[in-house]
Amino acid sequence: MERKRSDCPALPPGWRREEVIRKSGLSAGKSDVYYYSPTGKKFRSKPQLSRHLGNAVDLACFDFRTGKMMPGKLQKNKQKFRHDALGLAKGGKPDLNTALPIRQTASIFKQPVTKVTSHPGNKVKTDPQRAVEQPRQLFWERRLKGLRSSDVTEQVLRTMDLPKGLQGIGPDSSDDTLLSAIASALHMSSAPITGQTSGAAEKNPAVWLNTSQPLCKAFTVTDEQIREQERKVFQARRSLEEALTADGLARAAETTRGPPQGRTV
Repeated sequence: MERKRSDCPALPPGWRREEVIRKSGLSAGKSDVYYYSPTGKKFRSKPQLSRHLGNAVDLACFDFRTGKMMPGKLQKNKQKFRHDALGLAKGGKPDLNTALPIRQTASIFKQPVTKVTSHPGNKVKTDPQRAVEQPRQLFWERRLKGLRSSDVTEQVLRTMDLPKGLQGIGPDSSDDTLLSAIASALHMSSAPITGQTSGAAEKNPAVWLNTSQPLCKAFTVTDEQIREQERKVFQARRSLEEALTADGLARAAETTRGPPQGRTV
């Protein structure tokens, strides 16, 4: 290696610049630049030099390679910065790599993390289904707590007795809330009601909760239960039909009797 040392006028008195030219290897002909303080301390980069000198010397336009002050380089950087700011003010497109924070993929993920947005001007992936569907609220059944159905006279109706197979889980679990939740799920969704099929939901519903199903344990409906329900519906319809028939006969009999004696129509 060939070493050349010389004084550096751009730095305070006593500072010397050293250029080491490589003579062999793949990097033959290339050189490395170092600086030595008056006490003999060696500096290999401009950041090290700046930290050591501090505010004593302004190294903004100092060229570490040549050891000279180059004001034109500082002016060029200022013009470039001014041009970028002016372009953004006129509606120029900023650099997405620096203007927006980007989540880096950790080593535990097999696929890169993608920012999802429905903005048409972005170049990132869009998900139309996520833009249409509203997120489901966790433990939405709690909103049904305390609700009671009443008739026209504002008298609270008697609640139904749930089968033993229907058992609620999660916070504020009661038969009335579970009945309201099942009725709401049947009304709002066409999917079958199965309950929370994961057994771990009983231990921690906040982790294993399926928001599309009410907060109850998984249950199955047998054929015998379906036939029993059909018999109840048939009996209710028959009773309603008999009541409507009796009411119709009573109205017909009242019409055929005519108006009371002593009065004219």
